[in-house]
Amino acid sequence: MNERTKPEKILDAAAAIVRRDGVAKLTLEAAAKEAGISKGGLLYHFPNKESLIDGMVTRCSNTFVEDVEGRATLDPIQTGKYSRAFLEATFKELEEGLEISSGMHASLFTNPEMLEYLQEHYRTWKEKMENEGLDPVTANIIRLAADGLWYADLFGMAPLEKELRDKVFSQLSAWTKELE
Repeated sequence: MNERTKPEKILDAAAAIVRRDGVAKLTLEAAAKEAGISKGGLLYHFPNKESLIDGMVTRCSNTFVEDVEGRATLDPIQTGKYSRAFLEATFKELEEGLEISSGMHASLFTNPEMLEYLQEHYRTWKEKMENEGLDPVTANIIRLAADGLWYADLFGMAPLEKELRDKVFSQLSAWTKELE
């Protein structure tokens, strides 16, 4: 069994606080308590709140980027592979509890520059999606719909029930296989 490192446990705890209680409730004390360690133990790994949030953003961004890139690399169908990869990774995030959203949400309130890494990948993915054999309008609708569903869940803006969300996923997924 793979044991989580102390920094991973701290980041898990911080993400749980942001998801459950909101960014305003994320403090070093709260993260230490949630992780079951002393504040000094937390400070050893994350000397301040900004470094904790930076750790959250870095981990969740890397995880999301690796997921999208891995899916695209393994997809044997070239047409629409980045659109499919992005769609599948986003829906996986929705199903698993929006960890990446917790980090992004926290960074928006403290240091928006932390999102530059993910923003660069979004620009690259957008370009790849527009040039992989799908109609560029369709590719952008797929990307924006996935993001819209993600934001609806993140901010509680009339998120879709699972059954309807699954149908939306199926429709968007079908569009990733339609040629220009």
